[in-house]
Amino acid sequence: MASQTQGIQQLLAAEKKAAEKVSEARKRKARRLKQAKEEAQAEIERYRQERERQFKEFEAKHMGSREDVAASIDADTNQKIEAMKHHVASNKEQVIKRLLEIVCDIKPELHPNYR
Repeated sequence: MASQTQGIQQLLAAEKKAAEKVSEARKRKARRLKQAKEEAQAEIERYRQERERQFKEFEAKHMGSREDVAASIDADTNQKIEAMKHHVASNKEQVIKRLLEIVCDIKPELHPNYR
């Protein structure tokens, strides 16, 4: 009977040791997966930064910088505003004269729908 209990104790000890090894293996696997995920994230971030840098170089080369584009748009807008001011100044007297004629020269007549 004593050898049986001793055999059972050895089996329980072996089972406990095996469970510890399995647990340790699972922990190592979880650590490796976490480390692999962190490395993958770092690699993705490096790749994203590299592609962004390449895009900015391409954009600067083909479109010019944003400041250049903004300056070009501002210059074009200012030119159009000046042209509009010139047209207003040149037609102002004619428009005022025409408005005064329409307002002041009233010709009373019956509406065409009135019968």
